[in-house]
Amino acid sequence: MTTAVASLSLLERRAKMLVVAGVMLAMFTSAMDQTLVGTALPRIVGSLGGLALFPWVFTAFMVSSTTIVPIVGRLTDIYGRKPFYLAALAILMVGSALAGLSTSMSQLIAFRALQGVGAGMIMSITFIIGGDLFPPAERSRYVGLFTGVFAAASVLGPLIGGALTDYVHWRWVFYVNLPLGALAMVAVTLFLPPVKPVAQKMALDWAGFVLLTATVVPLLLALSWGGHQLPWLSAPIIGMLGAVAILTVIFALVETRASWPVFPLSLLKDPVFAVVSVVSFLIGAAMFGAISFIPMFVQGVLGATATNSGLVTMPMTVALAISSTIAGQIVARIGRYKFIYIVGLAVLALSSFLFSQMDASTQRVEVTRNMVVMGAGLGMSMPILTLAAQNAVPYAMLGIATSSVQFIRQVGAVLGVAILGARVNAIFAQQLELHMPPELRNLPPQMASILKDPDFFLSPEAVEAMRARFAQLGEGGLELFGSLLTVVREALAQGIAEAFLVALLLALAAVAVGLFLKEVPLKLYHEIEGGVPLREGTPRPAFATALQGFGDGPTSYLDPPPNQFEGPPQPPREPPLQEELQALKGQVAQLLEAVRRARQSPPTSPLEEIRQELRLLRQELEAALQEAPAPSYRYHNEEIEALRDEVRSLRGIIARWAQGRMQPPPTRLQPPEWARAMERLLEEVQALRQALEVTQGQRHYLPQH
Repeated sequence: MTTAVASLSLLERRAKMLVVAGVMLAMFTSAMDQTLVGTALPRIVGSLGGLALFPWVFTAFMVSSTTIVPIVGRLTDIYGRKPFYLAALAILMVGSALAGLSTSMSQLIAFRALQGVGAGMIMSITFIIGGDLFPPAERSRYVGLFTGVFAAASVLGPLIGGALTDYVHWRWVFYVNLPLGALAMVAVTLFLPPVKPVAQKMALDWAGFVLLTATVVPLLLALSWGGHQLPWLSAPIIGMLGAVAILTVIFALVETRASWPVFPLSLLKDPVFAVVSVVSFLIGAAMFGAISFIPMFVQGVLGATATNSGLVTMPMTVALAISSTIAGQIVARIGRYKFIYIVGLAVLALSSFLFSQMDASTQRVEVTRNMVVMGAGLGMSMPILTLAAQNAVPYAMLGIATSSVQFIRQVGAVLGVAILGARVNAIFAQQLELHMPPELRNLPPQMASILKDPDFFLSPEAVEAMRARFAQLGEGGLELFGSLLTVVREALAQGIAEAFLVALLLALAAVAVGLFLKEVPLKLYHEIEGGVPLREGTPRPAFATALQGFGDGPTSYLDPPPNQFEGPPQPPREPPLQEELQALKGQVAQLLEAVRRARQSPPTSPLEEIRQELRLLRQELEAALQEAPAPSYRYHNEEIEALRDEVRSLRGIIARWAQGRMQPPPTRLQPPEWARAMERLLEEVQALRQALEVTQGQRHYLPQH
């Protein structure tokens, strides 16, 4: 069992890599579970029956995995990540075992919903743990790796599912999760240490949990059923959407009054988070909605088999894995992300345009090219949006911010499928009516309704049965069937192309909104209240000993309170800027004294440079302190908050280095680790001092009285 730590960011690099390996294995298991089942469904239906219920196998999983995301994000902020991560793996494994033992379609649907709860929790917490492990400046490369793992699982899932179904048994598409999940549980148990929650004082928002679930479930069901199982204007669909509208208003009212809401609506007041949320929603609607129609095009228009059409997304997932990894490395090196994600959004728009140009004469290689372009765009945009959201909020809200972005994107995807699906069906029916062979215009109503359903022509068995019925009419019947099939394919191609035009408009809207994203510099540290303490059981370094009493005094205001987005700060919780600057000045003075004492160790040159930088920094603070407003002034403008951020940044850097990163070597030799530590501290102090100089140069940020 691992020793508890105050923050995952305190772990040594090797320990961090072990944690990354464990969560990547868990994520691989969860992601592959989502793609294994599709190839086995025909066998499952043949074994369990219940053909009319089989869409629920997907719907139940989707509803439960989406609904749980924002809830578990908030819970991990309160109670910590590890307990819920292990619980998620356990839920996924239990659901998988029970699904494999199912004896009816109803049982399978219930257990798929249970699997969805576990899978949704894993997907959400994985990216939250990535935020715990690494500061934003370093996080992008690992977020890209997580996305790459998800893409790899999406590629392997259909292949493994098909092989297990053909050569073993369909039940093993569920049982295969058990050994993978067990390995992931062992890895997480051994390598992921328990962490002190970042927001322990929060009370559960039970009313918010219930209302969020009651709002999301009917919304997802209405969007999934509308236009498919039920007409859009049917009473059940209208009733569910009406209930969603009412519950949304009630939910908003409850959340504005909750002390610690499950979904802080005031998060949307943050300009960065607001832009990220809108762009994530548009990407979900445009891309993930459109992706669902690519297999339909390949199977219904190009005439590919169901197995081959299911593999059509492989080029996209490979491109997504590669581009997300490369984009993450670039962002980690240059420290900027807006340009890359704007390029990614533009590439997504290009892919939508290319898809909108497809017709019945399109070749398979063109579809592959378009999928590669789409994957590259997704890889450059999705992980960076998550990074931008995490970088914009306090550390205490990391979980809810991360899960909220994922939730918004998933809701957008469901809505996109509904909107684009309605467009496909409308254009398909219109084109079929225009180009139907004259001999088939007076068909019985039941037969006419079948021909107007594009899903009918995706079933090889149904098409062959229809061909046999036409063959009974002689040679003329087969020619008539050939004409009908041509019309159907052209109508389906036209409908899907029109849907991609809608996706193109959504993608262009995402680019337009994305341009308004304010690029906040990626933080080099984690903002944890009271600084970053040492791990339990870690010997106290000599440098930290020199800092005995460092930072004593009132520190409850050094980091933004967890609910800084919940409205205007109250006077007891946020001190005047003068006090913050004065406290920082005293802390710098203490650090200077500690550096002076530590100069007795051999490597005096780096310490002398740092000492000089801290002297310059103290001069900057003197100037800022002299121009600080009166204590009674309430600060709400952007410039004052920028200066506050600099103050908190400096305090975080100082606390981190003071409590574990500045240990002098025990001998007169200078190990490389010590030299590198000195270089990093010097770079950070220089960068922060320069940033403060820039801020100080903007005199307008301090109101005059």
